[in-house]
Formats: sequence, C-alpha cells, structure tokens
Amino acid sequence: MLHIEGLLLGLSTFLVIGIFHPVVIKTEYYFGTRPWWIFLLIGLGGAIAALFISSLFWSALCGIVGFSSLWTIKELFEQEERVKKGWFPKNPKRTYPDETPKD
Repeated sequence: MLHIEGLLLGLSTFLVIGIFHPVVIKTEYYFGTRPWWIFLLIGLGGAIAALFISSLFWSALCGIVGFSSLWTIKELFEQEERVKKGWFPKNPKRTYPDETPKD
C-alpha cells in the first residue's frame, strides 16, 4: 500500500509557494506594503491552527500556509525595493513614499 501524504504535502508546499509569489507582486503593485499585517494574521492563524489540528496532514498544511504567509511579509518589503530598483513596474496610479504626489 502506498502512503501518498508526503507526496501530497510536497505538492501542496509547491502550490502554496507558487500562489504566494504572484500575491506578493500584485499586493505591492496595488497596495504597497500597507497590508503586511493581513499576512501576519494569516500566518499566526495558520501556525496556531496547526497546534490544534489532530490530523498530521492538515496540521502540516496549516503550518506550511502559515509560515509561507509570514515569509510573504519579508518578500512584500523586498518587492518594494525591487520596484525602486526598476526590476518590476511601478503602479502609475500610486504615490510611492520617496516621490511627490502626481497631479
């Protein structure tokens, strides 16, 4: 009998990271770093949920999502720096902290 939980967790981790990557880019583009606290709440929620879920699979998955969300906070601020360096486009409808407002 095959036990596929490890394989499913690996695939889930891959998908979670793959989903969070464009979320970081889009969040910074439209909102800047202001929503970092949302990722903090999701991260803490996932980590706390992992402590109380008895199923190893679902507990691990909550931990993966939780800590990926916490890592997203770091990436969000780094994305802001990548935009400043010109590696990613700026949102022309936003005012950036180091710029004066546009008319």
